[in-house]
Amino acid sequence: MLTCKDFLGWLNDYLDETADEEVKAQVKEHITNCVNCWVVYDTTKKTLQVYKGMEPKEVPEALRAKLLEALSKKCGKAVG
Repeated sequence: MLTCKDFLGWLNDYLDETADEEVKAQVKEHITNCVNCWVVYDTTKKTLQVYKGMEPKEVPEALRAKLLEALSKKCGKAVG
């Protein structure tokens, strides 16, 4: 039986429909029986559907610079 940790490891392949039939069956059984993982699955699936329908947008330079600075601080090194 799939654990919640296993489920999270297979979620991407399940949603991309690249998991083999055995894994698909195990994930489907798990989300049928685990409310918390079903919520993660459902939310992730809906989020992907929304983003797949959007046009890509450029990140404004000021925001890009702030993000890179925050990443640099978090990682403790220069990011660029």
